[in-house]
Amino acid sequence: MPLDGWDHVELWVGNAKQAAYYYEHAYGFRRTAYAGPETGVRDRASYVVEQSEIRLVLTCALHPGHEIADHAYAHGDGVKDIALRVPDARRAYEEAVQRGARGVREPQTLEDDFGAVELATIATYGDVVHTFVGRNGYEGAYLPGYAAQECADGSEDGPGLLAIDHIVGNVELGRMNEWVEFYERVFGMTEMIHFSDDDISTEYSALMSKVMTDGQGKIKFPINEPAEGKRKSQIDEYLEFNHGPGAQHIALQSSNIVRAVEALQRRGVVFLSTPDTYYEETPERVGEIDESWDDLRRLRILADRDDDGYLLQIFTKTAQDRPTLFFEVIERHGARGFGDGNFKALFEAIEREQALRGNL
Repeated sequence: MPLDGWDHVELWVGNAKQAAYYYEHAYGFRRTAYAGPETGVRDRASYVVEQSEIRLVLTCALHPGHEIADHAYAHGDGVKDIALRVPDARRAYEEAVQRGARGVREPQTLEDDFGAVELATIATYGDVVHTFVGRNGYEGAYLPGYAAQECADGSEDGPGLLAIDHIVGNVELGRMNEWVEFYERVFGMTEMIHFSDDDISTEYSALMSKVMTDGQGKIKFPINEPAEGKRKSQIDEYLEFNHGPGAQHIALQSSNIVRAVEALQRRGVVFLSTPDTYYEETPERVGEIDESWDDLRRLRILADRDDDGYLLQIFTKTAQDRPTLFFEVIERHGARGFGDGNFKALFEAIEREQALRGNL
């Protein structure tokens, strides 16, 4: 199935205006479009925020009993729609359904003075969906029905986030292979990497993960499931507080992770911390890099190397009170992997947070 790339990620939240303010001021996004009562939409409000090639849509319900309100009540603020840009949304939908996907919204065309956009939606794990988006040269701000907005973004100290690298899904124990097979069958994706519970484990907990990718490597979907351990893993905690499967984190690419993390910290974003002992052995394991190890140690940025190069990465604490959705900042220098050399350090950092919440 041909995929042109990520189109947008829609989060269903409790208060979209406040969520938009958070992503603008904490992450440096710029508000570009809005839909709500002022544009003729009576049941919800949506704010579109963008940074380089990243587009987030923050949507909340305006009335109780609405499916968006029910979703926010059940899951907290979180990812509802991982939308993919395709050459032909109708054909993609029909092909997906023929291959066994469950249709959620049949193909429909939205039009205004700026052109037309075709949308169609299928279900995936939990309450998460994929919308196929065919823009067909559309020149409006986002979608027909949205009003363009101009908003200052404080770009003088912006983090310079560039694009979505990957989006990770957490599913129940025993369901990982089912969803791996779903992406193989419906999207024609292939398994890029497989991590066992021996690869991703600590003294107390473990998880298993398989990474699915499309033919061009534009879209990457790691799928995690918990593994048996002495205590509750981060995946178990996520599933408990999310009340089921969902998107665990969104990885955002940067071309200068040191500058990006410094800017995000100035804006109030809080990252997971890594002990000094990590930096005693990592330079020898990773080898020569362009960046300063002193900067990485100061900012607690992780480093790893594979056969194709090296990568740098760091993970935020959760973006809301529930221990569910968080973000990753990643800079790749040829590496195609996901920092498996950092899994133990990352897992231990997450476990420290779990212990503070009384959930380990």
